[in-house]
Amino acid sequence: MAGWAGGHSAGYISTLAGVTTGTLSRCLGSERAVRAMPSLAATIGRSQTALTATPGAEAAGDLAFAQGLFGAVGDTYRIPEHLFDTFTGMSASGLAYAAVFAEALADGGVRMGLPRPLANELAQKLLVSGGELLAERPHPAMLKDEVCSPGGTTIAGIRALEGGNFRRSVIDAVEAATRRGHELGRGERETGDS
Repeated sequence: MAGWAGGHSAGYISTLAGVTTGTLSRCLGSERAVRAMPSLAATIGRSQTALTATPGAEAAGDLAFAQGLFGAVGDTYRIPEHLFDTFTGMSASGLAYAAVFAEALADGGVRMGLPRPLANELAQKLLVSGGELLAERPHPAMLKDEVCSPGGTTIAGIRALEGGNFRRSVIDAVEAATRRGHELGRGERETGDS
């Protein structure tokens, strides 16, 4: 958490998961609180950062300052506070979900005979190129449909994913992370959680 201007007129930017601007204002004794949730992708200038602020912070220009600050490491989104934990559970936590998918994909390649280094490289490159292709389409299903040919290998793999409740597992992951954000906001913080 960062603050500036000292005293009761200080402005603060917090990246604490689950802690609302209202709680920040009360605890810090300031009407100028900005809540931000960047992701690890900030380290490569590709973060998606959610921002929300108290009216006092917005009036003082703190929100605009935060947009410039976090805009330097990726895209910023003004999100209503009631959706902040959902943004965190999907976008900020999503990098870990993608990493688990890449690891599982590489494990599948190894199981079927690919050497581990090659399987890892292919999984990493697949996620990068897949993200770029998804960005060119208005809906993810379009890319899936383009890759799936009738009676082909990809649709057989999609069927296996669906049989293992892949979609439900991903949806459940976002829901669980969102609920954890709510819990953190109620003071149920545990060491090592983000």
